[in-house]
Amino acid sequence: MNYATQHYIGNYQPTRPKKTKAVAPTVGRFRPLDAKTQRCKRSAERQTEIRTDSHVANGFLKSTFLPRLKTAQSVQACRESAKTQRDFYKSISQIAEHYGFQPMPTKGYGYPYNMALAMWDAQTKINQRNANWDSLRLVQDGKKTFFISEERYSTGSTLYYIPVKPLFQMLHDPKRKKTAQLLISVCSYLYYIADIPYYREENSYLYWMYEMMTEWVEQDDETEETQDYKRELRQAEYFGDAIEQKLFNRINLEVFEQRLNHFKSRDTFDRECQKVATDAFSLYKQYPHERIFRNALRPNEDPEREENEIEAITMDKYISFIADTQGWLYESLSDCINNEFNEYGEIEEPTLCKRFDGSNITQTNLDFENRLFALLDTICSLLYDYKTTRK
Repeated sequence: MNYATQHYIGNYQPTRPKKTKAVAPTVGRFRPLDAKTQRCKRSAERQTEIRTDSHVANGFLKSTFLPRLKTAQSVQACRESAKTQRDFYKSISQIAEHYGFQPMPTKGYGYPYNMALAMWDAQTKINQRNANWDSLRLVQDGKKTFFISEERYSTGSTLYYIPVKPLFQMLHDPKRKKTAQLLISVCSYLYYIADIPYYREENSYLYWMYEMMTEWVEQDDETEETQDYKRELRQAEYFGDAIEQKLFNRINLEVFEQRLNHFKSRDTFDRECQKVATDAFSLYKQYPHERIFRNALRPNEDPEREENEIEAITMDKYISFIADTQGWLYESLSDCINNEFNEYGEIEEPTLCKRFDGSNITQTNLDFENRLFALLDTICSLLYDYKTTRK
């Protein structure tokens, strides 16, 4: 997110930010990761040409060479090529069956053009049939050649932070109390079942970010705005603890369907809340035990590899409940988060890796993630809209 004023922590001592009139959206984007290192450009100056004496060419013409295919090495290469092509087409057939398309007949073309054409055809047809498809890689594992297909939900560098302060205020709003109770059931599902991190839990990323902000305010010099900052921090704790107690009560899941069936919408806001509750309840019934981190994987990560050297922004850092998404505290937090995220090289996202090596392929997909992230987007926006229009 871009703000007119940057907020720092630690040893930095900038002037205090003024309170801005504009506010950041609830579901905000963090700044893009740094671009890849550029390669060195080629030098425009060419090397000096070196000519051989004229009689050397005559010696070359008098020499004789055996055809390449007569060497033992070339025969072995042909055998390996034939084996590679057999494995390749077996894997392509398995991919076509899994994704439901008819592969292009390319065996009549010469090697390796036939394989390149078949791979291009498969990529095009998979992309048309699967919105989450990301890449198709041809790999060699020992003596076997096969494809690995990756399906990925792209989060688009978005911070999925669900504010709880608007929910607390809604519960104390006589006109919106029933609406708030319905959303409490939605958030209870997200908290209990989907396992969305909560910022008041000590093992959560945002808990330590709030702790860091508290230390910064307490250790910094007193200003006219210091008391306002401390009050926002105290409120963040109070609202957070109060709402977490409600979300922790499983009765909100038990009466979810009852609340939904008896809910009477009075305006557009109510209808939108009813729609998001309907979607959440449907997701809960279809996937009663699925967590949001079930398919967390960073780009190009090999599941069989124990370590990955490139640091990535893990999903628990950009998905969470948060105190509020307005005011000095949130602006300071989001700036710190953006600055930290720009130090990472990758983003962890929901990803499926499928090996087409002749083994059985599990019929899994990212339907749960597609619907859950859409739900997070909507409820974040609804709570933000309530806060901005409430007066």
